[in-house]
Amino acid sequence: MLVVGVSPGRVWWAMLERTASNPYVFGEVLYKATGLALCGLAVALALDAGLFNIGAEGQLTAGVLACSTLGAALPAGTPAIVAIPLCLAAAAAAGAAVGALIGGLRATRGAHEVITSIMLNAIIAGVALWIGNELVFRNGTTRGDTIAPGARLSPLGLGGSAANASLVIAIVAIAVMWWLRERTTWGRAWRAVGQEPEAARSVGISVERVQTLVMAGSGALVGLAAANFVMGDKHAFEEGLGRGTGLLGISVALLGRTHPIGVGVAAVLLGFLSAAGLEVGDLVPKELTEMLQGVVVLAVAAAGPWVASRAQVTA
Repeated sequence: MLVVGVSPGRVWWAMLERTASNPYVFGEVLYKATGLALCGLAVALALDAGLFNIGAEGQLTAGVLACSTLGAALPAGTPAIVAIPLCLAAAAAAGAAVGALIGGLRATRGAHEVITSIMLNAIIAGVALWIGNELVFRNGTTRGDTIAPGARLSPLGLGGSAANASLVIAIVAIAVMWWLRERTTWGRAWRAVGQEPEAARSVGISVERVQTLVMAGSGALVGLAAANFVMGDKHAFEEGLGRGTGLLGISVALLGRTHPIGVGVAAVLLGFLSAAGLEVGDLVPKELTEMLQGVVVLAVAAAGPWVASRAQVTA
């Protein structure tokens, strides 16, 4: 910021002030944070179990396709109490199926989840585009039919922003993941597998079963993020919908130190940098505010080992 001749304090204050005073910008922060929180939780869950879910992009695409296809196939008069759970279940199931495949290949064949995730990202993107071209897209566009009215999530009414009721889903997911992680035997089991798999196996924990189930659960969380984009915003399948959110979820998980509460805070922070950064284009180049997201993650990642070493020295 100093290189381009602007006081960093002025830029940060402008971002905060314009976000707080503009309901639309505040709503966009929440909209972006919702998808990031769910994807970040998914990556954090896998990391806790010693796995790296880099396939969130493919899982999100699968969730978007399943959610929008089912939503568009529902009769127009389907009540929300039926349509919303069905679409959420379809999105979660699609993401879980992809995650389970990755976890199953790791558990049964020893295939590294990073490699299989990257390959599946490309495969799913290609299959989704093919399905779109053959069956879904209408009138020469890359958009499908609109989902049934009952399958739509209510907007939050923040200045016409895309923020919607899927924010509640993200908050509930954070709470549930915290409870599972900190208060249940299952949570201790997946963390034990991540920390010492051989020790976990020696006390009767099936490492392969945990790996498969954790990746399935991780994929389901990513799939639920489709609700934010399909049911809460676009109301139809669109090529590239939600693209990039899965990869940013990795940053959110690392920034939040894989803790559910930390993931929620990190999602809001990156959502703020993404949405509020566009509001200070009159002060600094847009690319600079985009770069800030990477700078923040790198700074926290670099500080972590230093803080840990200082704590050991102090102890």
